[in-house]
Amino acid sequence: MSSPLLTLDNLTVTYDRHPAVHHVCGQFARGSLTAIAGPNGGGKSTLIKSIMGELRPADGRVAHQLKRSDIGYLPQAAEINRRFPISVIDTVLLGSWKTTGAFGRIGRKHRQEAADALAAVGLSGFEARPIGSLSAGQFQRVLFARLLVQDARVILLDEPFTAIDARTTEDLIGVIGQWHGEGRTVIAVLHDLDQVRRYFPQTLLIARELIGWGPTGTVLTDTNLSKARMLSESWDEDAAICEPAA
Repeated sequence: MSSPLLTLDNLTVTYDRHPAVHHVCGQFARGSLTAIAGPNGGGKSTLIKSIMGELRPADGRVAHQLKRSDIGYLPQAAEINRRFPISVIDTVLLGSWKTTGAFGRIGRKHRQEAADALAAVGLSGFEARPIGSLSAGQFQRVLFARLLVQDARVILLDEPFTAIDARTTEDLIGVIGQWHGEGRTVIAVLHDLDQVRRYFPQTLLIARELIGWGPTGTVLTDTNLSKARMLSESWDEDAAICEPAA
């Protein structure tokens, strides 16, 4: 593995001062492909939002030397408003903001990049379609095309395969493999452990507390998975408030 790109240094994130992610330490290597796995409510999405910078730590920190434009982020589908009246091509072109700025001119080069990205995810000919007319799988392909256009060094994906068909999942896993092959750092929250074992060489297993982090085969053991389930089932929402370290 290469040098660290992102470091979680005693990271604790709380809601109403109760920990959702509790004193997590470790490093994501540059160019690594990592799944964040664990039980429902175990802090997976909280962790990735903290890496993204959407949530502020109660204690510890996420340490890196990245610019905001270096990070591409795909939130859960439920957090995206598909009723907004925007076309497929204009959605993909939102990934060009790194080079155009918030109010920059979209030129022929940008439109060609967007068209190429749509072709790469199997949506050539969908440019003029409103996003509200798309199936869940088609819309997820559009969001992956937007990430292709963004051309980020680090890609964060929160449950990217939820409620989409098997063919779309297979195609988008291929895109993730392409990113990894290009040396990008990819971190994905996933619930399907078979997918994690097949496609992700590194895994971070969390149940609010860190259970394991390293090669997938050594992390996703029966012992670790049992420990994650036990921690999740025994978690007390009324436990003492988590105080920052002195």
